[in-house]
Amino acid sequence: MNEKLNKFGTAPVFFTAISTILGAVLFLRFGFANGTLGFTGVIIIIILGHLVTIPTALAISEIATNKRVEGGGEYFIVSRSFGMNIGATIGLFLYISQAISIAFYVIAFTETFQFLFDFLLDKYNFVLPRQAISVPVMILLSMLILRKGANTGVKTLYLVVGLLALSMVMFFLGAPDYSLQPGFSFAEVSKFKNSDQLFYIFAIVFPAFTGMTAGVGLSGDLKNPARSIPIGTIGATITGMILYLFVAYKLTISASPADLINNQLVMSDIALWGKIIIPNFDAAARWKNADPLARNTVQPVIIYCFD
Repeated sequence: MNEKLNKFGTAPVFFTAISTILGAVLFLRFGFANGTLGFTGVIIIIILGHLVTIPTALAISEIATNKRVEGGGEYFIVSRSFGMNIGATIGLFLYISQAISIAFYVIAFTETFQFLFDFLLDKYNFVLPRQAISVPVMILLSMLILRKGANTGVKTLYLVVGLLALSMVMFFLGAPDYSLQPGFSFAEVSKFKNSDQLFYIFAIVFPAFTGMTAGVGLSGDLKNPARSIPIGTIGATITGMILYLFVAYKLTISASPADLINNQLVMSDIALWGKIIIPNFDAAARWKNADPLARNTVQPVIIYCFD
């Protein structure tokens, strides 16, 4: 029976971690961080964050390599390393942190339906509660996972990672003309500014970097945790750090600081075919304010689940 259950390799660990690292914070808040601190300031944030996460990934890998890791993920590792008393204490706060993170993911997912909320308000003067989207989705996903098991979750993960990869490719392929405008100077826009807000921005961005531990939760369903956890976790951590560096550079040369700060989905304006690949609330607002004939020319957006 255990042979049938423990069948995942390294890929699900890596994909789970990288899809959490490149999640809602990247698409909704990283532009704000870049516009507030400048390119240099964001690089400092990325370095500071990974001074914490890289040693953590190495510690998890060391424990997974030297100890038998069973179901329970991070809790199993902590409780077997520090004892049951400390493990139970940390496990309680780990449970709370997971619950809060899920709430944030659901909020980010629900925000992609802003165009629907605007449409119902404009067309029928009806305010649709956010819970009308988030609660049914959570119930359906919970029932699906409970009935079908982790295997279904991993299959869904591949779809999410595919959408994420497509979004990132389209973002880097986008070619806005901001850096081509007269007077543009990378040295000027990349200066470190608003240093008094460094730790405020760090508090917003840092949770994204900690997503590298998400793959450890699959420990009970892995063929070889001692191999899959180190490779998947460290690989996702390093890959995420490199991508954040490139995204910071791309944002800096592609949009003004004002746009980065005021438009939480500025990445959709930068990306190739961004209005389709990455949801854009401005498109919904333009649809709402357009006259009835012009509305027919506005293309609907494809919903993208951030995590």
